[in-house]
Amino acid sequence: MMRVMKCATVFGVAVWMSAMAGQAQQGGAQPEVVAQPLALATLTIQADKPVAKVSPTLYGLMTEEINYSYDGGLYGELVQDRTFQSSRSDTENWVPVPQGTARGMVARDMTTGPSAALTASLKMTVTRADAANTYGLRNRGWWGVPLRANTTYTGSVYAKADKDGMGAGVRVSLISNGSGKVLAVAKLPVLTADWKQYNFTMKTGGDVSASADNQIVVSVDHPGTVWLQLLSVFPPTYKNRVNGNRSDLMELMAAMHPQFLRFPGGNYLEGDHINERFDWKKTIGPLADRAGHRSPWKYQSSDGMGLLEFLEWCEDLKMQPVLAVYAGYSLQQEHVNPGADLVPYVQDALDEIEYVTGDASTKWGAERVKDGHPAPIALNYVEIGNEDQFDRSKSYDGRYAQFYDAIKKKYPALQLIATTPVKGHVMDVLDDHYYRRAEQFFGDTHHYDKADRSGPKIFVGEWATREGTPTPNMGAALGDAAWMTGMERNSDLIILSSYAPLLTNVNPNGMQWQSDLIGYDANSSYGSPSYYAQAMFASHVGTEILGADLQGAGDRLFYSVTRDSAKGVVYVKLVNASSAKQDLKISLSGAKDVKSTAKLISLSAGTTAATNSISDPKRVVPVETTVKGVGKDFTRSVPGYSVEVLELSAQ
Repeated sequence: MMRVMKCATVFGVAVWMSAMAGQAQQGGAQPEVVAQPLALATLTIQADKPVAKVSPTLYGLMTEEINYSYDGGLYGELVQDRTFQSSRSDTENWVPVPQGTARGMVARDMTTGPSAALTASLKMTVTRADAANTYGLRNRGWWGVPLRANTTYTGSVYAKADKDGMGAGVRVSLISNGSGKVLAVAKLPVLTADWKQYNFTMKTGGDVSASADNQIVVSVDHPGTVWLQLLSVFPPTYKNRVNGNRSDLMELMAAMHPQFLRFPGGNYLEGDHINERFDWKKTIGPLADRAGHRSPWKYQSSDGMGLLEFLEWCEDLKMQPVLAVYAGYSLQQEHVNPGADLVPYVQDALDEIEYVTGDASTKWGAERVKDGHPAPIALNYVEIGNEDQFDRSKSYDGRYAQFYDAIKKKYPALQLIATTPVKGHVMDVLDDHYYRRAEQFFGDTHHYDKADRSGPKIFVGEWATREGTPTPNMGAALGDAAWMTGMERNSDLIILSSYAPLLTNVNPNGMQWQSDLIGYDANSSYGSPSYYAQAMFASHVGTEILGADLQGAGDRLFYSVTRDSAKGVVYVKLVNASSAKQDLKISLSGAKDVKSTAKLISLSAGTTAATNSISDPKRVVPVETTVKGVGKDFTRSVPGYSVEVLELSAQ
């Protein structure tokens, strides 16, 4: 059969393709890409003429409970459904496991629980059991229970028995799914007829292989009735925080050098309904006082990641908090009218700010002290709501004004962020969101170049190139990096920016939104190409924007130039979104002295589809080298499909 050939143009490069689907698989000629070097372009940098200051908070993190980002992700808890809220006793979260001749039954008891928040419990009635034949329940964890050798796991459970002195208590075990071997075990003291919390530790031996193919089992070895609630098991956490976070994910975020954290979200702040919003007062204090709530992404949030845990996350990564307060709108078009109806919600926001910033003499500052954090926490930015442009009642103008006036009256120094433009009222900062394809970002990198500098400052609070799943590919990284050059050139106006979503669980049914910056399963994690582009930019920010002009480069080369005046370093960021290499003459006008060698950090790939994954986490990563022959004028050949940072020593 005759092959029909046709020519297309991709990024300015001729590509010849066979019109016969499957021809290459049958041994026919492979499509060929002929990418000739692009003509010499010139980047002229005014090294002695800074045009504006770079925002010191330009790059940060945005987070919300989506894609199992907290429970099953960053939050260290290993037990899924630790409060036994499944509607049936034989759900996959909690499965009865009678050993040998043991017999019993389990049921949810709605009449007794250890606290006002947890008023129900799991009742385990054992009719037959002994030391060799135990009756219990197994928990699968979050797509597995990750265990490692010589590691101590801490846990706790609220429990009571049908009478004082019931037997020898209860066992909690970590067990291999494959072999059934007990890898670690804790034995609780004798139970009483009253609710008590029991703390325990379990340590694995040196022969345990790193694996998530494990389960958690709570078992009883004698007849009787036991009630259980809030069974929790934690691995070692980042900086050994009690109720803390996964170390590997925290380390990936730390490498991004984020300057702020916007929390608690996103849609997670609003909830589908008003009673499903992030009600911060129900997320503080002991875990037994946190009932949890339904998230808008259709799964239960334990609220283990509460307000104080967000603030501790900020402290651990040396970020400042950007606190979003609920402003009277929920996703299913429920809203609170401005005026008297909104007053309790405004007061709730004032109380929340007081919890963060107040000292022990204030009501809510004293609550934070009681929760274990004596020192007030510095707060500069508060966001009023989230994406209120979707509120069809058009009530945001009035709601925003009511929040703004009340917060400014008590906290005049706070910068307040509007989620959509408002009429008739001051906006300190406006939150812009962009979810786009790479081509759209390539065409809009000058979006803010001529924006009005007399209006509010800009927070690009959510943005991403949505290409690649579950995490972005190299094509998305090029779109992201191109967009970042535009934000960086305009960082006198754009004071904050954060990619979203930040995290995703890559297991089946673990993701609700693609593409996401960092992927993980129970046992490991990785950064996407977009993650590395973010880290490269945020690690080489500078303090001043230098004037620069690019000529002769076509429409696929993007740049930004900043300088750290104290270090005497100029950062030249280059993004080549073409498949062809770009020869570029770089001239540093006004520079007195330029060191002849420079550091180069480069992220590149052979195709835009190249990506990282849980099984191949380092396929596309930055490479650091030294460039020689640098001076006031020098030529650099920028590879195709690449993101580069040149670190020049220039006076």
